[in-house]
Amino acid sequence: MRFLMKVNIPVESGNAAVRSGKLGTTIQAILAELHPPAEAVYFTDEGGQRTGFIVFDMQDASHIPAIAEPWFLAFNASIELHPVMVPDDLAKAGESIERVNKRFA
Repeated sequence: MRFLMKVNIPVESGNAAVRSGKLGTTIQAILAELHPPAEAVYFTDEGGQRTGFIVFDMQDASHIPAIAEPWFLAFNASIELHPVMVPDDLAKAGESIERVNKRFA
């Protein structure tokens, strides 16, 4: 299943990583550990914090610690995980949506 993970890195720990020269290399190392690799990775800011949005495939919930813990440990980051769909997934869900619509609308 495809997931979107949002990673917020607090300013203090992000600044410490920048000052030590480890921000970029640590992020690269964490991303390299994702198996299968991330489908897409974007970095921006949110609420004044360094923020990453990472799209990846996860087949089993038991993989959550391996995906989240590096961010917690390296940056004291907060994590959000959300299952997501691409347009083809939504198209496949059309029958289910219509069935729910008929029953509950």
